[in-house]
Amino acid sequence: MDQVNNDDYIVVKAKENGVQVIGLTRGQDTRFHHTEKLDKGEVLIAQFTNHTSAVKIRGKAQVMTKHGMVESES
Repeated sequence: MDQVNNDDYIVVKAKENGVQVIGLTRGQDTRFHHTEKLDKGEVLIAQFTNHTSAVKIRGKAQVMTKHGMVESES
């Protein structure tokens, strides 16, 4: 497997209670492998790794990356 740049990370700030941050695996089959639940105002810093290729966010949250900021709506 190619080397993954582990410098990539995101910051998620919950705008409401119950925001879910879900890590998705790499490889042939994409699967959920980790879930965190955040309450309003809580912040999570998530790093992409050899096992995590994507992150799914459920709920209202602010997401900050090296590419800019985006807000999830549901």
